[in-house]
Amino acid sequence: MLNKVPEVTVYFWIIKILCTTVGESFADYINETLGFGLTNTTLVFSAALIAALVVQFRLNRYVPAVYWLAVVLISVVGTLLTDNLTDGHNVPLWISSTVFGVLLAVVFGIWYARERTLSIHSIVTTPRESWYWLTVLVTFALGTAVGDWTLELTGWTPGASILLPLGLIISVLVAWKAGAGPVLCFWLAYILTRPLGANIGDFLASSKADGGQGLGTLGTSVLFLGTILAVVVYLTVTDKDRTEAVRADQPEHIGA
Repeated sequence: MLNKVPEVTVYFWIIKILCTTVGESFADYINETLGFGLTNTTLVFSAALIAALVVQFRLNRYVPAVYWLAVVLISVVGTLLTDNLTDGHNVPLWISSTVFGVLLAVVFGIWYARERTLSIHSIVTTPRESWYWLTVLVTFALGTAVGDWTLELTGWTPGASILLPLGLIISVLVAWKAGAGPVLCFWLAYILTRPLGANIGDFLASSKADGGQGLGTLGTSVLFLGTILAVVVYLTVTDKDRTEAVRADQPEHIGA
């Protein structure tokens, strides 16, 4: 197979943050505004995610529309996993954060033990792609839990809450520029974009009285979904984020 994930460019991070915002706002819109409830919303989006992943796994190369549809859906499902534990089963956020953190470490450990790499430049076999998507799901759930726990502890306004994950991401960027391991830096930034995107979504959706911009969850979802669609169409036409072919028996890139 050709590499099944995009090159890590500025477009990658833009769409990733947009997807995390949609994961927060769209899940809230379906669950709360339309009144589907957590259980029904989780079932609907889980079924949609499974269908998208079936198509993704059947492909032998990276296709922007399919890949990013799966990321949007997995961002919603990851958000709902934490929301179900918190709102449906009254699990404290610190426990959810700890559980998902340990689970992510276990997934990384098994993935590395079996494949000897965590680089996304090496997603050229079905087992590696399976580990990749499982990792992505857990990072969304962990990012949701840690982000919500931080807000619970600090009581920050929606605007101020953006600064912490943004500052941490900048710190990771500085560390990478200074020579820190690219694979580690990639996954740290990947996790941190989840609370960043969610906090941006809260800032845009919240009423102005609460320190937000008053777009609402529907307005925020439509705005960001439209932007994602525009960028994905651009990438499909230009191939700006397509990687070179890498065979499973060839040495892969050391970077993420």
